[in-house]
Amino acid sequence: MKQLLSLLAAATAVSAHGYVDNATIGGEFYQFYQPYFDPYLGPSAPPRISRKLTSNGPVQDIASIDLQCGGSTSEGVIGSAPAPLHAAVAAGETVTLRWTTWPDSHMGPVLTYMARCPDQGCEGWEPGVELVWFKIHHDGRHTTDKSYPDDIWGSTPLMTIPNPGTTYTIPSCLLPGPYLVRHEIIALHSAWARGEAQFYPSCHQLLVSGSGSVTPSAANNDTLVSFPGAYSADDAGIFLNVWNPGNYTTPGPPVFTCPE
Repeated sequence: MKQLLSLLAAATAVSAHGYVDNATIGGEFYQFYQPYFDPYLGPSAPPRISRKLTSNGPVQDIASIDLQCGGSTSEGVIGSAPAPLHAAVAAGETVTLRWTTWPDSHMGPVLTYMARCPDQGCEGWEPGVELVWFKIHHDGRHTTDKSYPDDIWGSTPLMTIPNPGTTYTIPSCLLPGPYLVRHEIIALHSAWARGEAQFYPSCHQLLVSGSGSVTPSAANNDTLVSFPGAYSADDAGIFLNVWNPGNYTTPGPPVFTCPE
């Protein structure tokens, strides 16, 4: 009982932030890693498709490997430990990710990247600082002629109760196989005042089916990035006054599009 009360107290103390709680992928529901419950279940913790999160708090060191998937190098986890499972989904399908309720002060863009895992699967693979990530979706600032509180950002729908979650579509041309998805919100409320944005990344593993034949690569002039490495602290979409941002440029590379 005492342990349960401690868990509830911890969850309440950090409720000001958020993380991806669950998803619908290929028509199936998947509960994602629960940072305030799974670690206490030991061997009975359920296997997940999502990689371990240390907490629902942000990564604020833009040069840290923790920026990759929300893991913690202080716990000996490089980027974030691989998960044991993959979710089956067809290329071209849309995935819905449901966040816990997002604080209304934490406005910013929502971004999604993918990386091709080795053919044997994602469960034994960590990308390190390899240039393997390609962006498949971003949702930045929707308005260009007004400032807060009239702004609509990618994170804005997540501030409602219940919130509709966010979605991304798997490029229809992708070669079938295992992929690691990196999804994040960049909260910009403290970027100007304290010189640091807040990053909320997490990763989950897919097994993509279909008839596509494309693996994004530098040889095909696709823009591949690493984490860390994709962002700089002085990027226009990261270091800005969110209360009066003007025309907003979403950080990172352009969104990958399938060849015609």
